[in-house]
Amino acid sequence: MFRALIYLLPLALTIYAFIDCLNTPEDEAKHLPKIAWVFIILLFWIVGPIVWLAAGKLRQAPAGGRTPSEWHRNHRSQWVAPDDNPEFLQALKEENKKDESLLKDWEADLRRREEELKRRESGESSSPSGE
Repeated sequence: MFRALIYLLPLALTIYAFIDCLNTPEDEAKHLPKIAWVFIILLFWIVGPIVWLAAGKLRQAPAGGRTPSEWHRNHRSQWVAPDDNPEFLQALKEENKKDESLLKDWEADLRRREEELKRRESGESSSPSGE
């Protein structure tokens, strides 16, 4: 059991440091480029992850709710909730108007079909009684 921990603990530390390095934005990697840190973590199995965790990254809370990914950071909207976003609310209003007009069209079509059925029934019922 203890022998397994000797191998599993450094492996877990390496995996954690590797994923942490990959998720760290390039501008938060200290002293070396991020790709160099990846190689250090993977090549120097026990020492690399410890050095990365100790000195490889700025360890402060990111400002402005930054996410690890560059894409997310550059494409983050300023709206937090949908009900705070006027564009979203406007899109909902437009969608509601379209749905209401579609419902009115369906109701008008239904009324027209019901009237046609009533006319047919009244026209058909008068012709057999006339014979």
